[in-house]
Amino acid sequence: MAEKKQDAATAEETVELEKKLDTLVEALSNGSRRERQQAAQSISQIAKTQPELLVPYANDLVDALNRPEAQTRWEVLDVLTALVPYESRTCDKALVGAETALFDEDSGPLRLAAMRFLCKLGATTENRSEKAWPLIDEGIQCYHGDLEFQDMLLAVIDFSTGKLSDKVKQELVARMKFDADNGKGALKKRASLIVENASR
Repeated sequence: MAEKKQDAATAEETVELEKKLDTLVEALSNGSRRERQQAAQSISQIAKTQPELLVPYANDLVDALNRPEAQTRWEVLDVLTALVPYESRTCDKALVGAETALFDEDSGPLRLAAMRFLCKLGATTENRSEKAWPLIDEGIQCYHGDLEFQDMLLAVIDFSTGKLSDKVKQELVARMKFDADNGKGALKKRASLIVENASR
């Protein structure tokens, strides 16, 4: 009996959350700048615990990468990163928005979110690794030494353990070998791990 009540309560909570999501996703396209940022932040919080609830909204989230403000886009990229295991095909459509975000000159958090997304998506199949790799490679070269670079490398470590094509593995090893051999501290450690993973 108690179990049934609990199931009913959980189902009710899910329905409530879905209604809330409808409103939040609507705000991503129709709200003011501030409303969009707040909606994106709330959706990002939900994605941390229940990303599967966001699957029906995947196309709307990809569309939200076209908003002008950086915070909306980085929150949405975090959500799409969480959605990759559930809805990778729709996430493919976010590559253009992620590329634009990766080379945004004004926002470090946006560039980092783009790198995390590209690494997550690129690690899913050999074909995707080949599509994402040129962007990841350029990001590694452009932001080497930047404030976000060490966090970007954490995403590249995850990428290096994914389903990469042999060509991508070889190029990734070549890209990180200098830092693995000559870097210091965390940089050397992370670069060495990437080289090790991609050499397997």
